[in-house]
This record gives sequence, structure tokens and C-alpha cells, in this order.
Amino acid sequence: MTDMDEEEEEEEMQRAHHANSASGMAVDDECKLRFMELKAKRSHRFIVFKIEEKIQQVVVETLGEPQQSYDDFTASLPANECRYAVYDFDFTTDENVQKSKIFFVAWSPDTSKIRSKMLYASSRDRFRRELDGVQVELQATDPSEMSLDIVKERAF
Repeated sequence: MTDMDEEEEEEEMQRAHHANSASGMAVDDECKLRFMELKAKRSHRFIVFKIEEKIQQVVVETLGEPQQSYDDFTASLPANECRYAVYDFDFTTDENVQKSKIFFVAWSPDTSKIRSKMLYASSRDRFRRELDGVQVELQATDPSEMSLDIVKERAF
């Protein structure tokens, strides 16, 4: 091995370590458990997830009851703080078929802190991969970007 190879390898390891630390957010088992309940048993209409910075972990913040509406869901997202969320959206197709799609929402309001936006952005893909069964992904920086019309449009 030449000196150049060792240098390149060292750089590669630093890059890998950096990429890991950027998205090294642990995911609380409850997140996956509640998501499975939403997906399989439909026992929740939505779930709001929060990053607990002190423990570097994504945790469940809010569980929506099955009868709750989309308005209840959007009202559960804080106006000035980032969150991840999933929403189980029921709709009827043009052929009159009842369907449902699970949406993943990355909520990052313009008014939230830069540090928080960066933290949520860097951890999003890894967290999203933990939720097996999400069908549509939405990113919103203000409520208009996740209006019911947009959700309906994306569901079809």
C-alpha cells in the first residue's frame, strides 16, 4: 500500500464517520411499534414524531385517534418547531374504490430554528427508512404546502 492509498483511506473513513454522525439519530422502538399499529391495525390516524436532542433519539410525541380528521393532524404540528409525522389518508378513487395511503410528512416551518431544520433534514432519510410502508412523502415549510388538496392530489 502506498502513502497515497493510506491517505485516501483515511479521508474516506473521516467522510464515512462524518456522514454517520450527521444522521446518527437513534430511533425509539416505540416509533416503529406505533407505526406498525397504524399500518396493520389502523389503530391511529396519525403519529407525530419529535427528535429529543438531549438523548439524540426520535420519539413518539402525539398519537391521533382513528376518528380524528386531517385538521386535527395539522393542528397537532407545532407552528415554530420541526417534526416528522405519518398520516393514514383514506380516500375514494374515481372508480368508487375505498383506498388508503400512508403519508410521511417532514414538517420544517420557516420560523423554526436553523439548527433544528438541519438536524431534522440530516436525519430524515434514515428515520423514513425505519417506517416500512410509507407510500407518499411530503415536505412542508408552511401549512399551505400540506393542504388537504395537495394530499388528495398526491394520493392518486
